[in-house]
Amino acid sequence: MVDLIVHFKRPNGWEEIINIYYWDTSPNSNATNWPGVPMTEEDNDWFVYRFEGIEAANIIFNDGEGKQSGNLRRDSEGWFFLDNRWYNQNPERPLVPVITTRPSGQIYLTPQTVTLESSNSEDIIYYTTDGSIPTVNSLRYTNSIEINSTTTLQAFGINAEGESGAISSFIYTIDPNADLERPSITPSQPANTYIDPISVSFTLRDNRQAPVTAYYTTDGSEPTRESAIYLQGEALNGLEGPSISISQATTLRFYVVDEAGNETRETYSYNIGPVLETRDFREETIYFLITTRFYDGDPSNNFFCRDRIKFDPTTGKAIDPHWRGDFRGLIQRLDYIKDLGFSAIWITPPIENRSGLDYHGYHGYDWTRIDSRLESPDATYQDLINEAHARGIKIIQDVVINHSSQYGIRGKVWIDHLPIKYYVPQGSEQGRINYGPYQGNLGNYAYPGREDNDNPLAPEWYRERVNSDPQGLEPLIDPKTGATVPSPGYNPNRFFGIDANTLDPEWYHQEGFMAGGDWESASLQTKHMAGDCIDLATRRPNVKDYIINSISRYLDMGVDALRIDTVKHIERNNLLEYINAWKAYKPGLFVFGENLVKGTGWGDLFGDDNGPSFIRPWWYTRLGDDPKNPNSGGDSGFSVLDFSLFSTFRDNVSRGTYSGIGTNLGRDWVYGDATQLVTFLQNHDVGPDNDFRFRFRGDQWMAAAAYNMLWTVRGIPCLYYGEEIEFMKGAPQDIIGNDDTLDQTGRAYFGDHLTDENIRTTQSHPLYKHIQRLNLIRRQIPALQKAPMREVNEWGSGMSFVRDYNNGESYVVVGLAIGGDQNITVGNIRNGTYRDAVTGNTLEVGNGSISFFVRANSAGIYVLNGPGKIGEDGVYLR
Repeated sequence: MVDLIVHFKRPNGWEEIINIYYWDTSPNSNATNWPGVPMTEEDNDWFVYRFEGIEAANIIFNDGEGKQSGNLRRDSEGWFFLDNRWYNQNPERPLVPVITTRPSGQIYLTPQTVTLESSNSEDIIYYTTDGSIPTVNSLRYTNSIEINSTTTLQAFGINAEGESGAISSFIYTIDPNADLERPSITPSQPANTYIDPISVSFTLRDNRQAPVTAYYTTDGSEPTRESAIYLQGEALNGLEGPSISISQATTLRFYVVDEAGNETRETYSYNIGPVLETRDFREETIYFLITTRFYDGDPSNNFFCRDRIKFDPTTGKAIDPHWRGDFRGLIQRLDYIKDLGFSAIWITPPIENRSGLDYHGYHGYDWTRIDSRLESPDATYQDLINEAHARGIKIIQDVVINHSSQYGIRGKVWIDHLPIKYYVPQGSEQGRINYGPYQGNLGNYAYPGREDNDNPLAPEWYRERVNSDPQGLEPLIDPKTGATVPSPGYNPNRFFGIDANTLDPEWYHQEGFMAGGDWESASLQTKHMAGDCIDLATRRPNVKDYIINSISRYLDMGVDALRIDTVKHIERNNLLEYINAWKAYKPGLFVFGENLVKGTGWGDLFGDDNGPSFIRPWWYTRLGDDPKNPNSGGDSGFSVLDFSLFSTFRDNVSRGTYSGIGTNLGRDWVYGDATQLVTFLQNHDVGPDNDFRFRFRGDQWMAAAAYNMLWTVRGIPCLYYGEEIEFMKGAPQDIIGNDDTLDQTGRAYFGDHLTDENIRTTQSHPLYKHIQRLNLIRRQIPALQKAPMREVNEWGSGMSFVRDYNNGESYVVVGLAIGGDQNITVGNIRNGTYRDAVTGNTLEVGNGSISFFVRANSAGIYVLNGPGKIGEDGVYLR
């Protein structure tokens, strides 16, 4: 029998003494009294405890003063680290050295200065440049290496434990006459949406008088040298190819290669369909949905992620696929959204994803492709855009700029992993996994080869296993350690984790993972958010080119606006490089982003924020460089979700009051243009209640009063799917507990409320009718859409303000009541005839002051020379 040994890393803020509380040990069942027994201190804040004669135990680590881990169990020696994971070896021990170089070994026109890096900063590196195999007697690396002629550089490292890494070889070719310039291909007509069919031709150009070949596909697949040839010949002076007729949505992908082997890949998306007029986006209201959780139109593309599967307690079968809603379902329910009165739909990122829980779209793997789990033969992304446009509805595409999945980016960058099908949990055996559709192993059950990663940049040993050995039974040697898998309990990080030290610096930041105070400092812009959100080096030209060009193709398809994820993780001026590129590509494009704060979010301005301005929402809407003076720069042309206003809701609308909203609106001057802000009560991440974690759980009248405010103050209102019927009221917005499944959260499947049998009931809900009327009112009053606010007065149980668009072109006085009836008076207004859009009441103003009565949780919307009553009375607006 081997004694059980466990190690624990003391987190920051814990007491000096660390205890281990244990129970239910085996083979002998022993237990301690709380808080347990002290552990023995090791080096570097590690603590150890040996269970003599014990093989397994339930464990809680604690400091005896209120800080503790969760309930844990261990049956072999392990290290429990700060990321709340068990490791089979000390995760802080030095890595086996892997050598990388900057710049990489390839052909250059001029001599290069090369630096060597190893996995650990203290590693010793030995190298040669004469073709010989390096040993410990070779040159020791201390300074950069000058390479002036063609050279083979070989190197290896030795870590602090004395372990040697493999020898790495890098070939540098210095040739001043080399052809390193890629050929180009340009269209006669830009990729875009056209009402009528067109013909387009493409012209090749190259810098040398030598043959160039352009291969192409029209079915969306990636072209290769085996694909059809579009054009071939010498292109020094330009070579135009034949015309291609475009009569329907067509994606043309080109692979162009010259005689020197320089390659260019381009994609051009043409669409023949409805074209919506570009107009001021403030005229819109937005319906935000997680596509996969909205409505299932095609069960054949449903998919279970390998994490958080829901099982039927009676049959034991997997139910509620994570990838459930799809484009066909969304198309089928576009009329529902239109009837509700929304003119724009914000969908979660539709690009191809890879992760253990990727249904929401924020783990991008290939920005150039739409995820097949969303599409059907008769319901592609292009079909969705066209069907929405035919109804006058705009599509907002969610875009992630700053991070990829843990599998890299297909065709661009590889991240080292072992194939998932070879992972075997501790205590199990290969082939015995029984987890819903994941039978035998955790490899992707929908792929014949049971593998998640088909990246062509993977090394040969990995690519060989992508489509072979689907059962994961054939032994595979981990080239990093020499160990053989499958092997129960073998390091999970080799399958699911990331070694930040070995990431390709051409694509990724190298500063490790975020922790603690990183979330409120500049380090969040260079560190990785999580193990499946790997931070891209967004300043590098190759990253910019890839992301900008990929998203531009969707603008060609007709996407009307963009929402940018995790804004504060990208430095402002760097982010604006992307935003301005898309706005130049599609003039009039509206772009807004998420900069999540759970407080006021004013940065360095008012002394009530613990974070600096340069990571706060307002900073991104401005161009100045003074963190204490917004007016040091003008409007950046980029807008944000209004988290500052949202952050007040836990103290006001969730308690049946407007208290504090007036103060917040009084700071609108801070933003580049506050009328462009996107306002909301809740979304997929946060809710307005006291801890920000749950869907709104206040009384229905509180929600109605909150919507009255959001639809009449400055900004563009946004509703999260299901709010219109109090869907999943009070549920956590995302999974919280270790065993939570999506059906228990605010991301539950909504489609049951949209079936033919249930949709009429859904549409009769008081809040549905309420929001429907608010949309109708706002659409007919330009001042509610575009005007700034003035004469703002708020007294807790009521609010009033004036909105004046274009010097009286549209002019409205608004009074709001929450919790009780209100008599409202507003002065300093224009004289004339005012008509209430809610009741139809008419008032004549001749002395610059107006007084009117508003029922509890209703609104008075008095429009100068207005049309009168708009829409029908409901439970709240009457």
